Amino acid sequence: MAKSFVFSSESVGEGHPDKVADLISDSVLDACLAYDRSSRVACETFVKSNVVVVGGEITIPRLQDKKTGRTKPIEAAINLNQVIRDAIRDIGYVNDDDVFHADSVFINNYLTAQSADIAQGVDARKAEGKKTAEQGAGDQGIMFGYACNETPELMPAPIMFAHRLGRKLTQVRKSGAVAWLRPDAKSQVSVRYENDRPVEVVNVVISTQHTEEVSHAQIEKFLIENVIKRVIPARLLTKKTEYLINPTGRFVIGGPQGDSGLTGRKIIVDTYGGWGRHGGGAFSGKDPSKVDRSAAYMGRWVAKNIVAAGLATHAEIQFAYAIGHPRPVSVCVDTFGTHRADLSDEHITAAVQEVFSFKPADIISALDLKRPIYRQTTNYGHFGKKGLPWEGTSKVAALLAALK
Repeated sequence: MAKSFVFSSESVGEGHPDKVADLISDSVLDACLAYDRSSRVACETFVKSNVVVVGGEITIPRLQDKKTGRTKPIEAAINLNQVIRDAIRDIGYVNDDDVFHADSVFINNYLTAQSADIAQGVDARKAEGKKTAEQGAGDQGIMFGYACNETPELMPAPIMFAHRLGRKLTQVRKSGAVAWLRPDAKSQVSVRYENDRPVEVVNVVISTQHTEEVSHAQIEKFLIENVIKRVIPARLLTKKTEYLINPTGRFVIGGPQGDSGLTGRKIIVDTYGGWGRHGGGAFSGKDPSKVDRSAAYMGRWVAKNIVAAGLATHAEIQFAYAIGHPRPVSVCVDTFGTHRADLSDEHITAAVQEVFSFKPADIISALDLKRPIYRQTTNYGHFGKKGLPWEGTSKVAALLAALK
C-alpha cells in the first residue's frame, strides 16, 4: 500500500515583527564584524508599536585599551541608531501612516560587554578550571543539520515553496507593481507525499498586510495569479488545490503595530520547516563563536554533502557540545534507511568525522564565518540559498574517498 501523508511548512515575510527583530540583530552583528572580525556579539531585539529595544552582550576588541583595560562604548565605532533605522528602512516601514516607522521609532539600548566567565571558555587561552587552551564552544547545546533530494537546493519541498512565496511577495511589493502591499506577511504550503515523494500541493495560505482601500477579492485574485502560480510548480497544483488568501478577510494593522516581535522566535522557519529536527538554539544576532549558530551551519554543510555525494537521499546529523570544550561530545548521522545499499549510517558517520572537523575554531575557519554576511541569512531561511558557504558541496570527493 502506498504511504500517503500531508506535510505543511510556513515562512514569514521581512516585515513580520519577529523578522524585523531578527534583521535588526543581524544588522548590528554585521556592523560589529565589519569594524572588527573578532567581535563577540549576542544581540537580541524586541519591537512593539513605535519602540525598539536592543539588549545583550557585545565585546569589540579594537575598542579596548590594552594599557588601561578600559573599553570605549560601542557607539565610538558604530552608530547603532543608524544601523537600526537603516534595517527598518530596508524592510519598508517608511509609509506616512506607519506607527512603526524607520525615522521615528524610539530606540532603547541595553547592550553590555560579554561576561568574562563566558569569554575565558571561548577564548583560545589557558584558564583555571579549563581543561584545554583551545577555543571552546560558546555554550552547551545540541545541533542538527539536514538535507534531502526533494528540491534543487536539497531542502524539503514544503519549506522551500513557502520561502519562494515570501520572496516573490516581497519582490512584487518592493518593485512597486502594486501600491497596496505592505511589509508584514506569512505563507504556508501543505504538500501531499506518496511513497515519500511530493506529488501534490493540497493548499496554499498567504496572509499579507495591505492598505485600507483594496478589496479582498482583488488581493485574492492578484496573489493566486501573480505570486502562487508563478512560484509553485504547475505539476503540483491541481483542481483540488485550496487557496486561502488573507483568511481573516482583513489585514491592515500589521507589523510591530499589530504584534510584538522578538529575535529568535522563528527557528523552525529559519531551518527546515519542521521536517528536520532542531536543537532549540536561535541564530540571529549571534557571532560564530556561538555554536548554536555556527555548528548548525556546519550541520547543514555536512548533511548537504552527504546527499550531494549520493550516499543517501535524506540525511540528518546531530552533534553536541559542552561550553568551553573544543570537541563535540557526540556525532551521529541518520539517513532514515535511504543510504546506499553498500553503506550503513555507521560507515557514513565515520567518513564524516574523517573529513570534517567539528571544533568551533575549525568550523569558523572552514566556512570563513568572521565576515559581515549575516543580514543575507535573516529572511526566507538560513539554508537553501546560493552563495552561503555552508551551501557548498566541495567535500563530496573527500567523503567518497573516505568510504573506499
